Amino acid sequence: MTDLLDHLQRRIRLQGALSVADFMAEALGNPKHGYYMTRDPLGAAGDFTTAPEISQMFGEMIGLWLADCWGQLGEPEKVILVECGPGRGTLMADILRAARMAPGFADALSVHLVETSPTLRKAQEKTLSGHAVTWHDTFETVPDDGVPFIVANEFFDALPVSQVQLTDQGWRERMVGLDADDNLAFGLATAETPLTGLLSDTVKAQAKPDDIAELCPVGLGIARSMGARIQSRNGVGIFIDYGYPKSACGETLQAVRDHEYAPVLDTPGEADLTTHVDFEALAKAFSEAGAAPQPLLTQRQFLEHLGIKLRAEMLKKSANPDQAEAIDSALHRLTAKDQMGDLFKVLVVTRG
Repeated sequence: MTDLLDHLQRRIRLQGALSVADFMAEALGNPKHGYYMTRDPLGAAGDFTTAPEISQMFGEMIGLWLADCWGQLGEPEKVILVECGPGRGTLMADILRAARMAPGFADALSVHLVETSPTLRKAQEKTLSGHAVTWHDTFETVPDDGVPFIVANEFFDALPVSQVQLTDQGWRERMVGLDADDNLAFGLATAETPLTGLLSDTVKAQAKPDDIAELCPVGLGIARSMGARIQSRNGVGIFIDYGYPKSACGETLQAVRDHEYAPVLDTPGEADLTTHVDFEALAKAFSEAGAAPQPLLTQRQFLEHLGIKLRAEMLKKSANPDQAEAIDSALHRLTAKDQMGDLFKVLVVTRG
């Protein structure tokens, strides 16, 4: 039994079953026992690997894209560069290195990281030593006195989602309670849920009995806040995650531990929990704030259009055979259709 499991059992006995969103919030963000609060989850010694950890090319492409945006916007004197969910700080370090390629761009940047994990903040501080960085618990506290450039890679997929299931009596919220043996177990609320009002017409039309739909009110709220900032300050945002382009029914909540899938409820606080991002709903939230989501791209399209293959060839010119093989392997993982290339999507948001 984990410490968090004991806490959840006591909470459920006292307060009743938890929503899936509340369970995720506890499992990932509990101040004492939450997954992200107690460990560095990245790399071979962790539970999963992200694109910035695979290759420097990923962050370099984003950094050069941001530099190009800066030029197209008339080279504003102050840019608020924000990364949400910055991991170890690897992506930001690569962005800042690439930023120096555009004269004046690096000097215009004020760097801000939105991070709640004390463990990861320490890793970011080490990675970004030598850079002036300000940390925030939420996006809302990031200064609004410059042009916002917002970056979020694998951020929205880890935000708590609510699940609703279609029954003979209508939509019911999926809950996490206790079974007869005191183990965590899924169940359904007995009354209609107000979350039904957030379901898209497409999902309602296609839903069949027992179908599950996922909603992320927290993520949509953050997107509206970001969209309002982008719109009011003539900024840009780039949001990269795995997910689906259109809202649809289907349960995508999954747990990953030691780079393997694990049962979602078995070891709360010891495994990463994520869901596929609903990019249609996310784009709608940005639009509601007045910003302009651009056509959705795959990660492969985005990186190849920016010239990642050329960058790989440049790196290989000064590499030994083993390094060259590693560069080719990283390029394949980032862009191949059967790897991250098509699973991950890229949503760019600009001023309306």
